[in-house]
Amino acid sequence: MPVVRVDMLAGRTYEQKAEIADVFTRELARIAKCTEDDVQIVFNEFERSSWAKNGVMVDAKTRAK
Repeated sequence: MPVVRVDMLAGRTYEQKAEIADVFTRELARIAKCTEDDVQIVFNEFERSSWAKNGVMVDAKTRAK
């Protein structure tokens, strides 16, 4: 049973996450030769204050103001 974990910054809409889940499920099932019912998608959303990129906190510009 394939499980896809999607880590991303918070702020996507329910509709965006639903589309991501639909596309990932369909394509993973096709490629992995399993049923769509076997595919699970888990979204982990993080606040900007909990994420860094290239050694800099993502919310650094916001905090500087």
